[in-house]
Amino acid sequence: MDKVMRFTADKGVVIFSKSSCCLCYTVSVLFQELGVNPLVYEIDQDPDCREIERALARMGCKAPVPAVFIGGKLVGSTNEIMTLHLSGSLTQLLRPYM
Repeated sequence: MDKVMRFTADKGVVIFSKSSCCLCYTVSVLFQELGVNPLVYEIDQDPDCREIERALARMGCKAPVPAVFIGGKLVGSTNEIMTLHLSGSLTQLLRPYM
């Protein structure tokens, strides 16, 4: 959990991802198209991958990846991000990081 908190504490937008996950890629592309350059952390490249997945689950992320943090706060996974995007609320959250 400490590793997750360290990565998200001082970064604007962080996406915990896996390199083989198509939903992770989709969310990353969405953010880039909205003008945000998120820090994408590929957890499958980290030896503590399982620990990170458990930490994300304990924090409330329903799916281990993608896990999106904006301004240090967990926003959610694909469903939450797409819901916010379709309602127009995602842009509001991202405005400080554009």
